[in-house]
Amino acid sequence: MGDQQDLSFWEHLDVLRSCIIKMLIVTVACGVIAFCLKETLFEIVLAPKDADFITYRVLRLKPFEIQLVNIGLTEQFMVHMKTALLFGILCASPYIIYLLYKFISPALYEREKHYGVRIVGGGYVMFMIGILADYFLIFPLTLRFLGTYQVSSDVHTMLSLQSYMNTLFMMSLVFGIVFEIPVISWLLALFGVLKADGMRCYRKHAIVAILFVAAIITPTSDAFTLIIVSLPIWLLYEMSIWIVQGVSPKTIPDKTN
Repeated sequence: MGDQQDLSFWEHLDVLRSCIIKMLIVTVACGVIAFCLKETLFEIVLAPKDADFITYRVLRLKPFEIQLVNIGLTEQFMVHMKTALLFGILCASPYIIYLLYKFISPALYEREKHYGVRIVGGGYVMFMIGILADYFLIFPLTLRFLGTYQVSSDVHTMLSLQSYMNTLFMMSLVFGIVFEIPVISWLLALFGVLKADGMRCYRKHAIVAILFVAAIITPTSDAFTLIIVSLPIWLLYEMSIWIVQGVSPKTIPDKTN
């Protein structure tokens, strides 16, 4: 069970406090580094607004222009602080997860540790894939469509920096969570709650639910963004069916071993 098995309640709290302090130190350090690398940081964050972004070049889309404006006295500084902090958390996340697992693992059995590593590791990988999918595909296409859409040539679009950053961060978080669907499906199938046949039987109902969820999480109400958001969720659902089909409920961890 590990070295923490015989620790008292207050000693466990001391260990937890030590873990939290380490997490904060590493997160702040990564955030400070990101804050100092301002030009590199915003070259990455603002890249999807440029016509030569890799997604637009691969899809061979027509050139376009989106201008960002600052409409608040402190807006740019606050956006810089928030972006650096979020990048700090993102960069420190592997170490944070490691410390949390190291704190919890002594209370787990060997089989529970085995499945715990797979769940945490798989969940983290899928979360990062979701963020990358949003950054390289979902957000750029949404930005290009809405940022260049005009009801009249007399109307000029000027997108605020705050609006751009909030949409990017919100969509990245949402897609990071959405991409956990295969991991959650695998876990439910492991405990015999979810069956592949049932998922196939209710596929039509799932599509309606996906459209409903996509309509809630999309930052806008247009049909284009709804389709762009719904498509990867539907693909994740189909992927989950294959994952669930290969899972046997007999592999549920046995705590008596």
